[in-house]
Amino acid sequence: MRLGVAILVGGASRRMGTDKALLDWGGMRAVDRCAALGTALGAEHVLTAGGDYRLDFVPDPAPQAGPVAGLLAAARRLEDLGVSHMLVLAVDAPTLTPADLGPLLALSEGGCFDGFPLPFFVPLWALDQSAAPDWPLRRLVERASGQTLACTPDLALRLRGANTPDERLALVRATGLGQD
Repeated sequence: MRLGVAILVGGASRRMGTDKALLDWGGMRAVDRCAALGTALGAEHVLTAGGDYRLDFVPDPAPQAGPVAGLLAAARRLEDLGVSHMLVLAVDAPTLTPADLGPLLALSEGGCFDGFPLPFFVPLWALDQSAAPDWPLRRLVERASGQTLACTPDLALRLRGANTPDERLALVRATGLGQD
């Protein structure tokens, strides 16, 4: 298996009031924490889907429609680089660890966590390349992922991530990362 990582970035968030990729988590930008996680998991290539954050990236061809078009563009780029499997991360969940995602990567046919479309792991051949840009992410994941894993309440908090200031505060308190 040759692993690649695509990090979903979306720019400024109305609910958070800033770009979640740039939030400080323990002295690192969220996007950089996700990239480091991918590297720690053995990814041969790490890129962002949707924007340039001083990492390899693919632009989202339909940014107003949702993340599906950007993910498919990332999958095509990774496939061109010889990658066979893709792990998709989101910058709003920057406190995940290799131990959290190890069980996910053990699923050769891919998978996701129960109730959470992200992160998800998928063999590139399983992605529906005919997906419409406005598909909900969950639909793409359900069609591509082989298995659903249960998660603990602690992991669920970190998978949900920080989409609002209150969620950021909860993560800061639970992990000790970030700034109050």
